[in-house]
Amino acid sequence: MYRQLISNSWKACLLFVCVFFSGITVKADNSLYSPNKKIGVSWDNPAKGLRVIYKKGDASISVVQLKNLGIQLQRTFGDEFNYVSSSAVTPVREDYTMITGKRRHCTNEGNQQIFHFKNAQNVSLDLELRVYDDGIAFRYVFPRLTKEMCVTDETTAFAFQKGITRWTQKLNQAYEDFYLKNKGRVQGYTAGQWGFPALFEVADSVFTLISEANVAKGNCGSWLNNAANESTYKVEMAEPTKASGRWCSPWRVAIIGSLADVVESTLVTDVSEPCRLSDVSWIKPGVVSWIYWAYNHGSRDYQLIKKYIDFAADFHLPYMLIDAEWDEMGNGGDVEDALAYAKQKKVAPLLWYNSSTAWCAFGPLYRLNKPETRQKEFAWLESMGVKGIKVDFFSQDSISTMNYFVDILEDAAKYHLMVNFHGAPIPRGWQRTYPHMMSVEGVYGAEWYNNKEILTDSAAWHNCTLPFTRNVVGPMDYTPCTFTDSQHPHITSNGHELALLVAFESALQHLADRPEGYHAQPAEVRSFISSLPTVWDDTKLLSGYPSSYVVLARKSGDCWYIAGLNGTNEKKSLAVDLSFIQKPVKEITLYADGKERNQFDIQMLSGLKKAIHEVDCLPRGGFVMKVQMKN
Repeated sequence: MYRQLISNSWKACLLFVCVFFSGITVKADNSLYSPNKKIGVSWDNPAKGLRVIYKKGDASISVVQLKNLGIQLQRTFGDEFNYVSSSAVTPVREDYTMITGKRRHCTNEGNQQIFHFKNAQNVSLDLELRVYDDGIAFRYVFPRLTKEMCVTDETTAFAFQKGITRWTQKLNQAYEDFYLKNKGRVQGYTAGQWGFPALFEVADSVFTLISEANVAKGNCGSWLNNAANESTYKVEMAEPTKASGRWCSPWRVAIIGSLADVVESTLVTDVSEPCRLSDVSWIKPGVVSWIYWAYNHGSRDYQLIKKYIDFAADFHLPYMLIDAEWDEMGNGGDVEDALAYAKQKKVAPLLWYNSSTAWCAFGPLYRLNKPETRQKEFAWLESMGVKGIKVDFFSQDSISTMNYFVDILEDAAKYHLMVNFHGAPIPRGWQRTYPHMMSVEGVYGAEWYNNKEILTDSAAWHNCTLPFTRNVVGPMDYTPCTFTDSQHPHITSNGHELALLVAFESALQHLADRPEGYHAQPAEVRSFISSLPTVWDDTKLLSGYPSSYVVLARKSGDCWYIAGLNGTNEKKSLAVDLSFIQKPVKEITLYADGKERNQFDIQMLSGLKKAIHEVDCLPRGGFVMKVQMKN
């Protein structure tokens, strides 16, 4: 798989030493527990590793061992770091509010301990360890560097028991592949490089999801590599990193517990930097009409753009995205005419841009790369009433890409522009720091119906894997809900497609289908789409198993929206347990599969007559249940 080319200025870094922690004798309790005591980390000698356990009833289950803790530095920097001392255990307690994501109110609560090390050159290095009720997080910190150094790699490895089931995605530049169920090896794939996140079933109904968070400017992204040992996954940096002053690695995050614990966790944002914006009142999530799926070059056609703006207006959608090649728009008008038409129709426009860092030649090009041209462009967008941008084709985890992300986000905020990154690596907590980052692709989404026939047969099980993997770590621009066909057909039911709008979290939820596909649906379905929220007060996994099925509930105001997906090729009855709803229920609307794949069976139920409902799904089917609570 790919590696970033290293410039001449980094050649000196290629001679390195492995810097492990050594000479450690820790006289403390040698363990750190979560506030609820269900997750613990213990050690005999941290240089040789940390053991992570999970308590399920009376049993203590081994989750993973953290081995080879340390980093690689250039040879001139120094020798091994030796243990000096450890801090007292301190509580971590923080409440914060999210504009987007799984819930508005989040609680960052855990226990922290810091291990202090020094080398022969008197350079200090800390290992910060936190244990939460839903997982662990750790990172490396140089508190005070007096000279610049080169971090060439990280030696951290996650060692699992042999033979456990895992769902991992082959590393590729855009994080667009399937999460394959495997035991550590995939036939024909010898590279052993896997992109974050990665899900492991370490025991019966006990899971851990590994990812990273808070990748700041100056740092690169990383991935996992198990080429040497199928059950040991080493953290592998995309490229060497310069460090000076106070330097922190990204947080290594392991969410631990039941599948509900994994899906509902906010650990990635918990450890990320707080919001940097003083004013967030202009950030308005919502549903978007999107032209590219049905018409790959449609943004060149003013008349087609008008059609999608009209669709957004008819369905009371707040946004319409004008996609690639709008700088070549013709057939009766240009982009400024389109923006004026959107304003007339009371639809807020979003515009696509090429990051101009990768292979694609679609325009507009080179408008965002330099700060001065980027800010000029953003000022023009704000003056024209544009509310957001979609920036495409990054396709790498390099330092320059991470810096570019942050630069775009910081400049976009000055001009009140929401941001959607496409053709990009997965989110790493930026949605908390920069809440106008509304979504990120980094997923094998509905767009691939345009490219390969494999999604036709794979979409159902793939869609039932994403809530347990990719969507756990942040918003996901899958572009769901296609009732008609693109270049390659879909064989999921219309109920399944509608359910994706709830099952997949994205603050800007792009409707991929052509307007005719939505206008052809029953009035109740059209009304559902028109009133769909994309901001959630809470999220609960009711049941499910990766690639098989999922029943997921999201709360917005006084409504619970419950999505059910059948990932199998057989009919399946999915149970919906509503006992978690404490308030009196006014009405339940069920949008279920009809007799045929392209039909709905819509039922209106008055009140909560029973706690558990059984919903029959077609093969590759699904449903949405809207539960309206009484005020």
